Amino acid sequence: MVSDKRPDNNINIFFKEEYNSLKGYVRSKITHTTESDAEDIIQDVALRIFSRPADALPIQNIGGFVYNAIKNKIIDTMRAKKERIYDESALEQLWTEFAEMFYGDMPKEYPEKLKEKLKEAITALKPPYRDIIVAVDFEGYTYREISEETGIPPGTLMSRRHRAMSLLLKKLETKKEL
Repeated sequence: MVSDKRPDNNINIFFKEEYNSLKGYVRSKITHTTESDAEDIIQDVALRIFSRPADALPIQNIGGFVYNAIKNKIIDTMRAKKERIYDESALEQLWTEFAEMFYGDMPKEYPEKLKEKLKEAITALKPPYRDIIVAVDFEGYTYREISEETGIPPGTLMSRRHRAMSLLLKKLETKKEL
C-alpha cells in the first residue's frame, strides 16, 4: 500500500484528477493531430516524472512542473514532426486521390458526396486504424517514421493500414449497394 506521505503519491493523485484537463491543454496547443497524440504526450511526461530517481529534489509545485514538462514535450514533438498540410485545396486534392483508390475514375458530378461518405467512414474507424490512415495517406509519414515515433513495428503498422483499407472498402461497398 502506498503511503500518503510519499511525494510520488501526490503526483499520482495529480495525474488522476487532472488527466482530462491535461488532454485539453495538449489539444489546445497542437492542431491537426490524431486523437492519440495528446494521450501519448501526457503518458510520456508521466513516465519521465515517475522514473525520476528517488533521491531527486522533491517537486514543490506539481501542477506547474507537469504543465511545464508537457509544454516542453509538445515543443519537442512539433520540432520532430513533418510540417502538416493546412492548405484547404491541397487537403481536398488528397481526399480526391484517396477516394480514387476505392472507386477508380470518379464521375465529376459525385466527388463531394463521395468524399463526405469517405470522411464519415474514416471517422468511424477504431483509433489505431484511423490514425494510420491519417498519418500515411494524409500527413505523408512513412511506416519507418511512425515506427520510430511510436515503437510499433513497421509490419504491424502495414497490417493495420491494410485492415483499415479493407474495412473502409467493405463499408463503402455496403453504402454503395444501399
